[in-house]
Amino acid sequence: MRADPLGDALAALKLDYPGPGGAVAVVRDGQVLTRQCWGYADIVRRTKITSRTLFRVCSITKQFVCASALATLDDLSLLDPHIRAAMPRLGVRTPRAIHLAHNQSGLRDYWATAMLCGATAESPFDAAASRWLIGRTASLQFEPGTRFSYCNQNFRLLGEALERQIGLGLDDLLRDSVFERVGMVTARLVADTAVMPDGTQGYEGSLESGFRPAVNRIHWTGDAGVVCSLDDMIAWERAIDASRDDPDGLYQRLSGPVNFHNGAASGYGFGLARFSVAGRPATGHGGALRGWRCFRLYVPSDRLSVVVLFNHDSDACKAARAIAEAVLEPETRPGAPFGALPDKAWSGNFFEADCRLQVRLEAGPNRTLRFYYGDVAEILTLDPEGVARGPYSSLSRLPTGFFLSRPGDNMGNRLRPIPPPSGQLYPPEGNFFCPELEANFTCGQIGGVLYGAFSGKLGAGEMQYLPQLGDDHWYYPMPRALDCAPPGEWMVHAHRDGAGGVAAVEIACWLARRLVFVRQD
Repeated sequence: MRADPLGDALAALKLDYPGPGGAVAVVRDGQVLTRQCWGYADIVRRTKITSRTLFRVCSITKQFVCASALATLDDLSLLDPHIRAAMPRLGVRTPRAIHLAHNQSGLRDYWATAMLCGATAESPFDAAASRWLIGRTASLQFEPGTRFSYCNQNFRLLGEALERQIGLGLDDLLRDSVFERVGMVTARLVADTAVMPDGTQGYEGSLESGFRPAVNRIHWTGDAGVVCSLDDMIAWERAIDASRDDPDGLYQRLSGPVNFHNGAASGYGFGLARFSVAGRPATGHGGALRGWRCFRLYVPSDRLSVVVLFNHDSDACKAARAIAEAVLEPETRPGAPFGALPDKAWSGNFFEADCRLQVRLEAGPNRTLRFYYGDVAEILTLDPEGVARGPYSSLSRLPTGFFLSRPGDNMGNRLRPIPPPSGQLYPPEGNFFCPELEANFTCGQIGGVLYGAFSGKLGAGEMQYLPQLGDDHWYYPMPRALDCAPPGEWMVHAHRDGAGGVAAVEIACWLARRLVFVRQD
Protein backbone atom coordinates (compact mmCIF):
# COMPACT_ATOMS: atom_id res chain seq x y z
CA MET A 1 0.00 0.00 0.00
CA ARG A 2 1.39 3.41 -0.96
CA ALA A 3 1.94 5.86 1.89
CA ASP A 4 0.14 8.72 0.12
CA PRO A 5 -1.92 7.45 -2.83
CA LEU A 6 -3.83 10.74 -3.21
CA GLY A 7 -0.62 12.78 -3.16
CA ASP A 8 0.92 10.50 -5.77
CA ALA A 9 -2.18 10.75 -7.98
CA LEU A 10 -2.25 14.54 -7.74
CA ALA A 11 1.44 14.76 -8.64
CA ALA A 12 0.88 12.44 -11.61
CA LEU A 13 -2.12 14.48 -12.76
CA LYS A 14 -0.02 17.43 -13.90
CA LEU A 15 2.46 15.16 -15.68
CA ASP A 16 -0.05 12.81 -17.30
CA TYR A 17 -2.30 15.61 -18.59
CA PRO A 18 0.11 18.37 -19.61
CA GLY A 19 -1.15 21.69 -20.88
CA PRO A 20 -1.38 25.38 -20.11
CA GLY A 21 -3.15 24.83 -16.78
CA GLY A 22 -5.81 23.24 -14.65
CA ALA A 23 -7.46 22.88 -11.28
CA VAL A 24 -8.55 19.95 -9.11
CA ALA A 25 -10.49 19.57 -5.89
CA VAL A 26 -11.32 16.59 -3.70
CA VAL A 27 -14.12 16.88 -1.14
CA ARG A 28 -14.85 14.13 1.38
CA ASP A 29 -17.41 14.16 4.20
CA GLY A 30 -18.12 17.76 3.30
CA GLN A 31 -14.51 18.85 3.87
CA VAL A 32 -11.99 19.91 1.24
CA LEU A 33 -9.16 17.36 1.19
CA THR A 34 -7.29 19.27 -1.50
CA ARG A 35 -7.71 22.35 -3.69
CA GLN A 36 -4.91 22.73 -6.25
CA CYS A 37 -4.37 25.00 -9.24
CA TRP A 38 -1.45 25.20 -11.66
CA GLY A 39 -0.40 26.86 -14.87
CA TYR A 40 -1.77 29.81 -16.75
CA ALA A 41 -5.22 31.13 -17.60
CA ASP A 42 -3.57 33.08 -20.42
CA ILE A 43 -0.07 32.11 -21.54
CA VAL A 44 0.50 35.43 -23.35
CA ARG A 45 -0.56 37.70 -20.49
CA ARG A 46 0.98 35.19 -18.04
CA THR A 47 -2.15 35.21 -15.87
CA LYS A 48 -1.94 32.40 -13.34
CA ILE A 49 -4.84 30.06 -12.62
CA THR A 50 -6.32 30.38 -9.13
CA SER A 51 -9.29 28.81 -7.42
CA ARG A 52 -11.35 31.82 -8.57
CA THR A 53 -10.37 31.56 -12.24
CA LEU A 54 -13.38 30.90 -14.45
CA PHE A 55 -13.54 27.75 -16.58
CA ARG A 56 -16.12 26.72 -19.12
CA VAL A 57 -17.80 23.71 -17.52
CA CYS A 58 -19.70 23.01 -20.76
CA SER A 59 -22.12 20.07 -20.36
CA ILE A 60 -21.94 20.14 -16.56
CA THR A 61 -24.41 23.00 -17.20
CA LYS A 62 -27.12 20.41 -17.90
CA GLN A 63 -27.50 19.35 -14.25
CA PHE A 64 -27.76 23.00 -13.18
CA VAL A 65 -30.58 23.63 -15.66
CA CYS A 66 -32.43 20.54 -14.42
CA ALA A 67 -31.85 21.63 -10.81
CA SER A 68 -33.30 25.05 -11.61
CA ALA A 69 -36.36 23.46 -13.21
CA LEU A 70 -36.94 21.17 -10.21
CA ALA A 71 -36.42 24.05 -7.76
CA THR A 72 -38.77 26.37 -9.65
CA LEU A 73 -41.61 24.14 -10.84
CA ASP A 74 -43.82 21.62 -9.09
CA ASP A 75 -44.54 19.88 -12.39
CA LEU A 76 -42.13 19.72 -15.34
CA SER A 77 -45.04 19.07 -17.70
CA LEU A 78 -45.73 22.81 -17.51
CA LEU A 79 -42.84 23.15 -19.94
CA ASP A 80 -44.33 20.76 -22.53
CA PRO A 81 -46.33 23.40 -24.50
CA HIS A 82 -43.22 25.56 -24.92
CA ILE A 83 -41.26 22.58 -26.23
CA ARG A 84 -44.02 21.75 -28.72
CA ALA A 85 -44.00 25.35 -29.93
CA ALA A 86 -40.27 25.15 -30.68
CA MET A 87 -40.75 22.10 -32.94
CA PRO A 88 -44.11 22.62 -34.66
CA ARG A 89 -43.45 20.04 -37.39
CA LEU A 90 -43.34 17.16 -34.88
CA GLY A 91 -46.94 17.54 -33.69
CA VAL A 92 -48.18 14.84 -31.34
CA ARG A 93 -44.81 13.05 -31.42
CA THR A 94 -43.06 15.94 -29.67
CA PRO A 95 -41.14 14.65 -26.63
CA ARG A 96 -42.06 15.95 -23.20
CA ALA A 97 -39.82 17.90 -20.84
CA ILE A 98 -39.10 14.80 -18.76
CA HIS A 99 -37.86 12.99 -21.90
CA LEU A 100 -35.50 15.86 -22.63
CA ALA A 101 -34.15 15.92 -19.05
CA HIS A 102 -33.31 12.19 -19.28
CA ASN A 103 -31.90 12.26 -22.86
CA GLN A 104 -34.77 10.00 -23.94
CA SER A 105 -36.28 12.49 -26.41
CA GLY A 106 -35.40 10.72 -29.67
CA LEU A 107 -34.10 14.03 -31.08
CA ARG A 108 -30.91 14.14 -33.13
CA ASP A 109 -28.14 16.24 -31.68
CA TYR A 110 -28.04 19.66 -33.33
CA TRP A 111 -24.28 20.14 -33.01
CA ALA A 112 -24.06 17.06 -35.25
CA THR A 113 -26.83 17.88 -37.75
CA ALA A 114 -25.44 21.41 -38.15
CA MET A 115 -22.48 19.85 -39.97
CA LEU A 116 -24.89 18.27 -42.47
CA CYS A 117 -26.30 21.75 -43.15
CA GLY A 118 -22.89 22.98 -44.26
CA ALA A 119 -21.43 24.25 -40.99
CA THR A 120 -17.67 23.95 -40.66
CA ALA A 121 -15.67 23.36 -37.49
CA GLU A 122 -15.20 27.06 -36.73
CA SER A 123 -18.50 28.33 -38.15
CA PRO A 124 -20.44 31.00 -36.27
CA PHE A 125 -23.62 29.46 -34.87
CA ASP A 126 -25.90 31.96 -33.15
CA ALA A 127 -29.27 31.77 -31.41
CA ALA A 128 -31.14 32.36 -34.69
CA ALA A 129 -29.37 29.43 -36.36
CA SER A 130 -30.20 27.28 -33.36
CA ARG A 131 -33.90 28.17 -33.52
CA TRP A 132 -33.97 27.48 -37.26
CA LEU A 133 -32.29 24.09 -36.99
CA ILE A 134 -34.39 22.93 -34.03
CA GLY A 135 -37.53 24.21 -35.75
CA ARG A 136 -36.79 22.05 -38.82
CA THR A 137 -37.18 18.87 -36.75
CA ALA A 138 -39.79 16.65 -38.39
CA SER A 139 -38.79 13.15 -37.33
CA LEU A 140 -37.26 11.28 -34.41
CA GLN A 141 -34.66 8.54 -34.06
CA PHE A 142 -36.97 6.59 -31.72
CA GLU A 143 -40.16 7.00 -29.72
CA PRO A 144 -39.63 9.26 -26.69
CA GLY A 145 -39.02 7.36 -23.47
CA THR A 146 -37.95 4.12 -25.14
CA ARG A 147 -34.19 4.65 -25.49
CA PHE A 148 -31.27 6.84 -24.50
CA SER A 149 -29.35 9.03 -26.92
CA TYR A 150 -27.24 11.99 -25.88
CA CYS A 151 -28.63 15.22 -27.29
CA ASN A 152 -27.45 18.72 -26.44
CA GLN A 153 -30.49 20.68 -27.54
CA ASN A 154 -32.64 18.73 -25.08
CA PHE A 155 -31.25 21.05 -22.43
CA ARG A 156 -31.27 24.16 -24.56
CA LEU A 157 -34.98 23.54 -25.10
CA LEU A 158 -35.51 22.96 -21.36
CA GLY A 159 -33.75 26.20 -20.49
CA GLU A 160 -35.67 28.22 -23.04
CA ALA A 161 -38.98 26.67 -21.99
CA LEU A 162 -38.18 27.49 -18.36
CA GLU A 163 -37.47 31.10 -19.32
CA ARG A 164 -40.84 31.41 -21.05
CA GLN A 165 -42.74 29.71 -18.24
CA ILE A 166 -41.21 31.78 -15.42
CA GLY A 167 -40.62 35.01 -17.31
CA LEU A 168 -36.95 35.39 -16.36
CA GLY A 169 -33.73 34.88 -18.28
CA LEU A 170 -31.90 31.61 -17.71
CA ASP A 171 -28.93 33.42 -16.16
CA ASP A 172 -31.22 34.94 -13.52
CA LEU A 173 -33.01 31.65 -12.97
CA LEU A 174 -29.78 29.74 -12.44
CA ARG A 175 -28.44 32.40 -10.09
CA ASP A 176 -31.62 32.65 -7.99
CA SER A 177 -32.57 28.97 -7.80
CA VAL A 178 -29.16 27.24 -7.72
CA PHE A 179 -25.99 29.31 -7.63
CA GLU A 180 -26.83 31.72 -4.78
CA ARG A 181 -28.59 28.95 -2.92
CA VAL A 182 -25.43 26.80 -2.72
CA GLY A 183 -22.77 29.54 -2.59
CA MET A 184 -21.49 29.49 -6.19
CA VAL A 185 -20.72 33.19 -6.08
CA THR A 186 -18.98 33.64 -9.46
CA ALA A 187 -20.87 31.05 -11.54
CA ARG A 188 -22.89 32.49 -14.38
CA LEU A 189 -24.29 31.79 -17.83
CA VAL A 190 -22.04 33.03 -20.67
CA ALA A 191 -23.64 31.96 -23.94
CA ASP A 192 -20.99 33.40 -26.26
CA THR A 193 -18.22 30.80 -26.38
CA ALA A 194 -15.78 33.21 -28.06
CA VAL A 195 -15.07 35.13 -24.84
CA MET A 196 -14.66 34.59 -21.11
CA PRO A 197 -15.60 37.27 -18.55
CA ASP A 198 -12.18 37.17 -16.84
CA GLY A 199 -10.13 36.65 -20.00
CA THR A 200 -9.25 33.01 -19.34
CA GLN A 201 -8.28 31.27 -22.57
CA GLY A 202 -8.86 27.70 -23.68
CA TYR A 203 -6.13 26.02 -25.72
CA GLU A 204 -5.77 23.19 -28.19
CA GLY A 205 -2.64 21.41 -29.25
CA SER A 206 -0.06 19.25 -27.49
CA LEU A 207 3.43 19.34 -26.07
CA GLU A 208 4.72 18.16 -29.44
CA SER A 209 2.85 20.71 -31.58
CA GLY A 210 2.61 23.50 -29.02
CA PHE A 211 -0.55 25.11 -27.68
CA ARG A 212 -2.62 27.74 -29.46
CA PRO A 213 -5.82 29.56 -28.51
CA ALA A 214 -8.93 27.55 -29.35
CA VAL A 215 -11.41 29.27 -31.67
CA ASN A 216 -15.09 28.92 -30.74
CA ARG A 217 -17.92 30.86 -32.37
CA ILE A 218 -21.04 29.06 -31.15
CA HIS A 219 -23.84 30.14 -28.83
CA TRP A 220 -24.60 27.87 -25.88
CA THR A 221 -27.29 28.27 -23.24
CA GLY A 222 -28.90 25.51 -21.18
CA ASP A 223 -26.91 22.79 -22.88
CA ALA A 224 -23.42 24.01 -21.98
CA GLY A 225 -23.24 27.76 -21.31
CA VAL A 226 -22.21 27.98 -17.63
CA VAL A 227 -18.78 29.18 -16.47
CA CYS A 228 -17.56 28.40 -12.94
CA SER A 229 -14.46 28.65 -10.80
CA LEU A 230 -13.00 25.78 -8.80
CA ASP A 231 -14.35 27.46 -5.66
CA ASP A 232 -17.83 27.48 -7.24
CA MET A 233 -17.60 23.77 -7.96
CA ILE A 234 -16.41 23.06 -4.42
CA ALA A 235 -19.48 24.91 -3.13
CA TRP A 236 -21.68 22.67 -5.31
CA GLU A 237 -20.01 19.52 -4.03
CA ARG A 238 -20.30 20.61 -0.39
CA ALA A 239 -23.98 21.45 -0.89
CA ILE A 240 -24.49 17.95 -2.32
CA ASP A 241 -22.96 16.40 0.79
CA ALA A 242 -24.85 18.69 3.18
CA SER A 243 -28.21 17.66 1.67
CA ARG A 244 -27.35 13.96 1.25
CA ASP A 245 -30.01 12.80 3.74
CA ASP A 246 -32.74 15.17 2.52
CA PRO A 247 -35.03 13.35 0.04
CA ASP A 248 -36.19 16.75 -1.21
CA GLY A 249 -32.64 18.07 -1.66
CA LEU A 250 -31.84 19.21 -5.17
CA TYR A 251 -29.10 16.68 -5.86
CA GLN A 252 -31.07 13.83 -4.31
CA ARG A 253 -33.86 14.60 -6.75
CA LEU A 254 -31.46 14.92 -9.67
CA SER A 255 -29.64 11.67 -8.95
CA GLY A 256 -32.58 9.39 -8.09
CA PRO A 257 -33.45 6.29 -10.14
CA VAL A 258 -34.58 6.86 -13.73
CA ASN A 259 -36.39 4.34 -15.94
CA PHE A 260 -37.47 3.91 -19.52
CA HIS A 261 -41.13 3.37 -20.41
CA ASN A 262 -40.71 -0.40 -20.21
CA GLY A 263 -39.41 -0.16 -16.63
CA ALA A 264 -35.75 -0.83 -17.46
CA ALA A 265 -33.27 1.26 -15.50
CA SER A 266 -31.56 4.12 -17.31
CA GLY A 267 -27.98 5.20 -16.78
CA TYR A 268 -28.80 8.88 -17.26
CA GLY A 269 -31.28 11.38 -15.87
CA PHE A 270 -31.67 15.09 -15.09
CA GLY A 271 -28.30 15.95 -16.63
CA LEU A 272 -26.39 13.32 -14.66
CA ALA A 273 -24.80 10.05 -15.75
CA ARG A 274 -24.99 7.04 -13.45
CA PHE A 275 -21.84 4.90 -13.45
CA SER A 276 -19.42 3.19 -11.07
CA VAL A 277 -16.06 4.22 -9.63
CA ALA A 278 -13.88 1.68 -7.82
CA GLY A 279 -16.89 -0.66 -7.78
CA ARG A 280 -19.21 1.91 -6.16
CA PRO A 281 -22.25 3.69 -7.64
CA ALA A 282 -21.48 7.24 -8.66
CA THR A 283 -23.08 10.15 -10.48
CA GLY A 284 -21.48 12.94 -12.45
CA HIS A 285 -20.91 14.55 -15.80
CA GLY A 286 -18.19 15.90 -18.02
CA GLY A 287 -17.96 18.76 -20.43
CA ALA A 288 -15.97 19.55 -23.54
CA LEU A 289 -15.51 22.41 -25.94
CA ARG A 290 -12.55 23.19 -28.11
CA GLY A 291 -9.85 24.10 -25.57
CA TRP A 292 -11.82 23.10 -22.46
CA ARG A 293 -12.33 19.80 -20.65
CA CYS A 294 -13.90 19.17 -17.24
CA PHE A 295 -15.42 16.41 -15.15
CA ARG A 296 -17.09 16.12 -11.75
CA LEU A 297 -18.26 13.01 -9.91
CA TYR A 298 -19.84 12.11 -6.58
CA VAL A 299 -19.66 8.73 -4.81
CA PRO A 300 -22.46 8.81 -2.21
CA SER A 301 -21.37 5.70 -0.27
CA ASP A 302 -18.07 7.40 0.58
CA ARG A 303 -19.29 11.00 0.49
CA LEU A 304 -16.54 11.70 -2.04
CA SER A 305 -16.49 14.35 -4.75
CA VAL A 306 -13.80 15.01 -7.34
CA VAL A 307 -13.66 17.97 -9.73
CA VAL A 308 -11.11 18.35 -12.54
CA LEU A 309 -10.95 21.45 -14.77
CA PHE A 310 -8.55 21.88 -17.73
CA ASN A 311 -8.15 24.79 -20.14
CA HIS A 312 -6.79 22.38 -22.75
CA ASP A 313 -7.92 19.21 -24.51
CA SER A 314 -6.96 16.52 -22.00
CA ASP A 315 -9.13 13.67 -20.71
CA ALA A 316 -10.68 15.17 -17.57
CA CYS A 317 -12.92 12.13 -17.06
CA LYS A 318 -9.98 9.74 -16.89
CA ALA A 319 -8.15 12.16 -14.60
CA ALA A 320 -11.09 12.49 -12.20
CA ARG A 321 -11.52 8.72 -12.01
CA ALA A 322 -7.83 8.25 -11.25
CA ILE A 323 -8.05 10.73 -8.37
CA ALA A 324 -11.21 9.07 -6.99
CA GLU A 325 -9.65 5.61 -7.17
CA ALA A 326 -6.61 6.88 -5.29
CA VAL A 327 -8.88 7.86 -2.38
CA LEU A 328 -11.09 4.77 -2.45
CA GLU A 329 -10.19 1.12 -2.01
CA PRO A 330 -11.08 -0.36 -5.40
CA GLU A 331 -12.90 -3.67 -5.48
CA THR A 332 -10.53 -6.23 -6.95
CA ARG A 333 -11.61 -9.31 -8.82
CA PRO A 334 -8.64 -11.45 -9.86
CA GLY A 335 -9.08 -12.63 -13.42
CA ALA A 336 -8.88 -16.35 -14.15
CA PRO A 337 -6.52 -17.28 -16.97
CA PHE A 338 -8.34 -18.50 -20.04
CA GLY A 339 -8.13 -18.85 -23.77
CA ALA A 340 -6.17 -16.89 -26.32
CA LEU A 341 -6.44 -13.39 -27.68
CA PRO A 342 -9.55 -12.58 -29.76
CA ASP A 343 -9.36 -14.14 -33.23
CA LYS A 344 -9.85 -12.36 -36.53
CA ALA A 345 -13.63 -12.62 -36.26
CA TRP A 346 -13.42 -9.96 -33.52
CA SER A 347 -12.05 -7.38 -35.95
CA GLY A 348 -13.64 -5.56 -38.86
CA ASN A 349 -16.57 -3.38 -39.85
CA PHE A 350 -20.15 -4.23 -38.94
CA PHE A 351 -23.61 -2.82 -39.62
CA GLU A 352 -26.26 -2.36 -36.95
CA ALA A 353 -29.44 -2.21 -38.98
CA ASP A 354 -31.86 -0.93 -36.35
CA CYS A 355 -30.02 2.30 -35.53
CA ARG A 356 -28.53 2.29 -39.06
CA LEU A 357 -25.00 2.61 -37.72
CA GLN A 358 -21.78 1.12 -38.95
CA VAL A 359 -19.43 0.11 -36.17
CA ARG A 360 -15.82 -1.01 -35.99
CA LEU A 361 -13.96 -3.59 -33.91
CA GLU A 362 -10.20 -3.85 -33.46
CA ALA A 363 -8.65 -6.74 -31.53
CA GLY A 364 -6.01 -5.67 -29.02
CA PRO A 365 -3.65 -7.24 -26.48
CA ASN A 366 -4.63 -9.04 -23.27
CA ARG A 367 -8.06 -10.10 -24.58
CA THR A 368 -9.15 -6.51 -25.20
CA LEU A 369 -11.07 -4.96 -28.08
CA ARG A 370 -11.48 -1.36 -29.23
CA PHE A 371 -15.15 -0.87 -30.04
CA TYR A 372 -16.08 2.20 -32.11
CA TYR A 373 -19.75 2.94 -31.64
CA GLY A 374 -20.17 6.14 -29.62
CA ASP A 375 -18.14 9.32 -29.68
CA VAL A 376 -14.94 7.59 -28.47
CA ALA A 377 -13.60 4.07 -28.64
CA GLU A 378 -14.78 1.82 -25.80
CA ILE A 379 -12.40 -0.82 -24.48
CA LEU A 380 -14.05 -4.25 -24.14
CA THR A 381 -12.47 -7.25 -22.41
CA LEU A 382 -13.20 -10.83 -23.39
CA ASP A 383 -14.36 -12.83 -20.36
CA PRO A 384 -14.20 -16.61 -19.72
CA GLU A 385 -17.72 -17.02 -21.16
CA GLY A 386 -16.58 -15.56 -24.46
CA VAL A 387 -18.45 -12.27 -24.01
CA ALA A 388 -16.62 -8.98 -24.58
CA ARG A 389 -17.67 -6.52 -21.90
CA GLY A 390 -17.04 -2.82 -21.33
CA PRO A 391 -18.49 0.03 -19.27
CA TYR A 392 -21.43 0.56 -21.65
CA SER A 393 -21.51 -2.31 -24.13
CA SER A 394 -21.17 -6.07 -24.40
CA LEU A 395 -20.73 -8.25 -27.48
CA SER A 396 -21.70 -11.91 -27.80
CA ARG A 397 -20.66 -14.06 -30.75
CA LEU A 398 -23.33 -15.26 -33.17
CA PRO A 399 -22.87 -17.69 -36.07
CA THR A 400 -22.60 -14.60 -38.25
CA GLY A 401 -21.65 -11.40 -36.51
CA PHE A 402 -22.39 -10.36 -32.93
CA PHE A 403 -25.20 -9.39 -30.62
CA LEU A 404 -24.65 -5.92 -29.17
CA SER A 405 -26.19 -5.10 -25.78
CA ARG A 406 -26.21 -1.56 -24.37
CA PRO A 407 -28.40 -1.59 -21.24
CA GLY A 408 -27.94 2.11 -20.59
CA ASP A 409 -29.42 2.83 -24.02
CA ASN A 410 -32.17 0.24 -23.49
CA MET A 411 -31.21 -1.49 -26.70
CA GLY A 412 -29.85 -4.77 -27.98
CA ASN A 413 -29.31 -5.42 -31.66
CA ARG A 414 -27.44 -7.68 -34.04
CA LEU A 415 -24.24 -6.61 -35.77
CA ARG A 416 -23.65 -8.23 -39.13
CA PRO A 417 -20.27 -8.14 -40.87
CA ILE A 418 -19.71 -5.76 -43.77
CA PRO A 419 -17.80 -7.75 -46.41
CA PRO A 420 -15.00 -5.94 -48.27
CA PRO A 421 -16.16 -4.07 -51.38
CA SER A 422 -16.68 -6.27 -54.42
CA GLY A 423 -15.93 -3.50 -56.90
CA GLN A 424 -19.07 -4.38 -58.86
CA LEU A 425 -21.40 -1.58 -57.64
CA TYR A 426 -21.28 2.06 -58.65
CA PRO A 427 -20.66 4.58 -55.85
CA PRO A 428 -23.25 7.22 -54.91
CA GLU A 429 -22.16 9.97 -57.32
CA GLY A 430 -24.42 12.99 -57.76
CA ASN A 431 -26.46 15.40 -55.70
CA PHE A 432 -28.70 14.27 -52.84
CA PHE A 433 -31.16 16.34 -50.79
CA CYS A 434 -32.59 15.97 -47.25
CA PRO A 435 -35.92 17.86 -47.02
CA GLU A 436 -35.96 17.87 -43.21
CA LEU A 437 -32.64 19.71 -42.99
CA GLU A 438 -32.88 21.52 -46.34
CA ALA A 439 -29.36 20.15 -46.83
CA ASN A 440 -27.44 18.81 -49.80
CA PHE A 441 -24.86 16.04 -50.09
CA THR A 442 -22.66 16.21 -53.18
CA CYS A 443 -20.60 13.16 -54.02
CA GLY A 444 -18.29 12.39 -56.92
CA GLN A 445 -15.11 10.68 -58.09
CA ILE A 446 -11.91 12.41 -59.12
CA GLY A 447 -9.29 10.11 -60.58
CA GLY A 448 -11.13 7.09 -59.25
CA VAL A 449 -11.26 8.47 -55.69
CA LEU A 450 -14.65 9.26 -54.10
CA TYR A 451 -15.21 12.59 -52.33
CA GLY A 452 -18.26 14.14 -50.67
CA ALA A 453 -19.41 17.30 -48.91
CA PHE A 454 -22.49 18.81 -47.27
CA SER A 455 -24.01 22.22 -47.88
CA GLY A 456 -27.10 24.12 -46.82
CA LYS A 457 -28.33 27.09 -44.84
CA LEU A 458 -25.28 27.06 -42.55
CA GLY A 459 -22.64 27.09 -45.28
CA ALA A 460 -20.66 24.81 -47.56
CA GLY A 461 -18.61 22.06 -45.98
CA GLU A 462 -15.23 20.82 -47.16
CA MET A 463 -14.90 18.01 -49.68
CA GLN A 464 -13.73 14.90 -47.84
CA TYR A 465 -12.22 11.68 -49.15
CA LEU A 466 -14.67 8.82 -48.47
CA PRO A 467 -12.98 5.48 -47.69
CA GLN A 468 -15.14 2.55 -48.75
CA LEU A 469 -15.85 -0.05 -46.08
CA GLY A 470 -17.94 -2.39 -48.20
CA ASP A 471 -20.57 -2.50 -50.92
CA ASP A 472 -22.93 0.43 -50.15
CA HIS A 473 -20.98 1.49 -47.04
CA TRP A 474 -18.58 4.45 -46.83
CA TYR A 475 -16.89 6.27 -43.96
CA TYR A 476 -17.18 10.07 -43.86
CA PRO A 477 -14.18 11.54 -41.96
CA MET A 478 -15.79 14.63 -40.46
CA PRO A 479 -13.07 16.04 -38.16
CA ARG A 480 -15.41 17.34 -35.45
CA ALA A 481 -18.85 18.70 -34.74
CA LEU A 482 -19.41 22.33 -33.75
CA ASP A 483 -18.69 21.72 -30.08
CA CYS A 484 -15.45 19.75 -29.75
CA ALA A 485 -15.12 16.35 -31.37
CA PRO A 486 -16.76 14.02 -33.91
CA PRO A 487 -20.10 12.77 -32.53
CA GLY A 488 -19.20 9.21 -33.33
CA GLU A 489 -18.02 8.12 -36.76
CA TRP A 490 -20.12 9.38 -39.67
CA MET A 491 -21.20 6.76 -42.17
CA VAL A 492 -22.81 6.86 -45.61
CA HIS A 493 -25.10 3.97 -46.58
CA ALA A 494 -26.42 3.70 -50.14
CA HIS A 495 -30.02 2.74 -50.98
CA ARG A 496 -30.32 1.33 -54.51
CA ASP A 497 -33.21 1.21 -56.95
CA GLY A 498 -34.30 -1.79 -59.00
CA ALA A 499 -31.72 -1.04 -61.68
CA GLY A 500 -28.86 -0.95 -59.18
CA GLY A 501 -28.48 2.82 -59.17
CA VAL A 502 -28.16 4.79 -55.94
CA ALA A 503 -31.59 6.33 -55.29
CA ALA A 504 -30.72 7.76 -51.88
CA VAL A 505 -28.03 7.81 -49.24
CA GLU A 506 -28.56 7.50 -45.52
CA ILE A 507 -26.24 9.48 -43.24
CA ALA A 508 -25.76 8.44 -39.63
CA CYS A 509 -23.56 8.83 -36.59
CA TRP A 510 -24.05 7.96 -32.92
CA LEU A 511 -25.79 11.28 -32.18
CA ALA A 512 -27.75 11.67 -35.42
CA ARG A 513 -29.25 8.64 -37.12
CA ARG A 514 -31.63 7.80 -39.96
CA LEU A 515 -31.22 10.93 -42.10
CA VAL A 516 -32.05 10.20 -45.75
CA PHE A 517 -30.79 12.28 -48.68
CA VAL A 518 -32.68 11.60 -51.93
CA ARG A 519 -31.02 11.79 -55.36
CA GLN A 520 -31.79 15.02 -57.23
CA ASP A 521 -30.26 14.33 -60.65
